[in-house]
Amino acid sequence: MVALSAERVDEMVREGVAAMQRRDPATARRLFEILADPASGVAPPWLLLAQACRMAGDDVAEEGAVDRLIAEQPRHLRGLLMKGDCRARAGDMRAMTSFFSLAVKLAATVEQLPPALAAELDRARAALAAQSRDYHAHLDSALHGVDVAAAGPRFREAADILAGRKQVYLQQPNSFYYPGLPQIQFYDRAQFSWVAEMEAAVPAMRAELEALMAEGEAFAPYIQPRENRPQSPNPLFGDPRWGAAHIWQDGALVPEMADRCPRTVAALAAAPIPVIRERSPMALFSRLHPGTHIEPHHGMLNTRLICHLPLIVPPGCRLRVGNDVRAWEEGKMLIFDDSIEHEAWNEGDSTRVVLLFEIWRPELDAAEREALTTLFESIVDY
Repeated sequence: MVALSAERVDEMVREGVAAMQRRDPATARRLFEILADPASGVAPPWLLLAQACRMAGDDVAEEGAVDRLIAEQPRHLRGLLMKGDCRARAGDMRAMTSFFSLAVKLAATVEQLPPALAAELDRARAALAAQSRDYHAHLDSALHGVDVAAAGPRFREAADILAGRKQVYLQQPNSFYYPGLPQIQFYDRAQFSWVAEMEAAVPAMRAELEALMAEGEAFAPYIQPRENRPQSPNPLFGDPRWGAAHIWQDGALVPEMADRCPRTVAALAAAPIPVIRERSPMALFSRLHPGTHIEPHHGMLNTRLICHLPLIVPPGCRLRVGNDVRAWEEGKMLIFDDSIEHEAWNEGDSTRVVLLFEIWRPELDAAEREALTTLFESIVDY
């Protein structure tokens, strides 16, 4: 066979496409196989050959042509979709999922797709959804005889992540990362001996808070401008719907708040709050107006935990940390790692207020805390 001229190649492609349009896959396949022969001297039309073989019902030949196509072009959308179809017809649903998932992921980066290709991608998404449902049902059936409650929340979360019902959330502090700390979203408040003492002081703290709120001037927007820093992209920047009344700010006790909320200040002394010059203690009343959503974000450090002691909580208020969503309950401490993605909602009809403060992570020993304090103060000094 001699190399084909460009004119003859174009002619054969047109003839092959016309043959498929009139439902004559045999003729189309013969023409495309000639073009796919290395002796033809042209780039093999693997996609057209695969389509002709599919029309002819030759699954093996179709997959062979598709394999050649994606070997040369690993991100070819139609090739990936056809490969997924080949694997589905062969009963290999895990492979189908892999190829369809990659095609869907790549398609998300394309601004405009041809209508026919967009329809094929919709079909792939539907197949992925169906396969996901089958997978979930399989896992649920396999675990039917397992005492999942006895296995504990870690096992349940792992199973949900495996099934695609939840995702992996890890510490991603935006300022300082300390390696080797456990990835725990919410801590059990019973783990902390000082919590009961603070919870017992809630009536007194709430009385101080209500007096503060009655005067109406203690709260400012939680996110405020910082001198010589870019404006925060948070949608609640400068918005009083998320407010703060600082008790300790930048490591200093706010004198006015010490006078107005002495029982709250005294109660905070029970917690292992870091003492870091110009940084900590940090404690405040955090107010969230009804209808307000604090969007997903990460905290600055993973060397601390954030504590919420709910003082005023209407129905419809909740906090998500990673995969775990919890409602605040008045008088019951929530302790969580804010370096894991978290968000909050007040979907009630009145204001929610919690006492918010930070504590050292319990996994850090005294020597680590001392070293970290020196490190953070050196950052302040720089």
